[in-house]
Amino acid sequence: MSTRAPKWYESEDVPVPKQTRKSARPQKLRASLVPGTVLILLAGRFRGKRVVYLKNLEDNTLLVSGPFKVNGVPLRRVNARYVIATSTKVSLDGLDLSKFNVSYFAREKSSSKKSEGEFFGEGAKKEIKTERIEDQKVVDKALISEIKKTPYLKQYLASTFSLKSGDKPHAMKF
Repeated sequence: MSTRAPKWYESEDVPVPKQTRKSARPQKLRASLVPGTVLILLAGRFRGKRVVYLKNLEDNTLLVSGPFKVNGVPLRRVNARYVIATSTKVSLDGLDLSKFNVSYFAREKSSSKKSEGEFFGEGAKKEIKTERIEDQKVVDKALISEIKKTPYLKQYLASTFSLKSGDKPHAMKF
């Protein structure tokens, strides 16, 4: 049995909100992404650098470090899509990573109005917090002590990854 047509029609269409079936779920990481794995960064300022994966953060990013003393990559967040996991592992025993979360990396709010000098980059250089520097030193010290146990691992982390003509990345084993 069909429903009867209404006696009158609305003069304007009433928009009906579209139902979404999506829900926020935690990211399912690749099996190769295990804390302590050496990763190759594929994009961004440090592309081609080899870094040590420390932990997964709540915003579905990876916490990585160079260590800074070895290759200049500081503690930073990286999207898992922009890394290649290698088979090389570093032990993270004795490393306390509980203080590193999303709020640790959040930027502080700045004033909305910029002067003409600040707009053109003539203002003071952005300073790094001393807390960040101390945290980097603590993490570096623990990582470097583990890295020294494996021969040539320090040189491996210091070198950059690049492809030459004729290299077949799909055939490589990382």
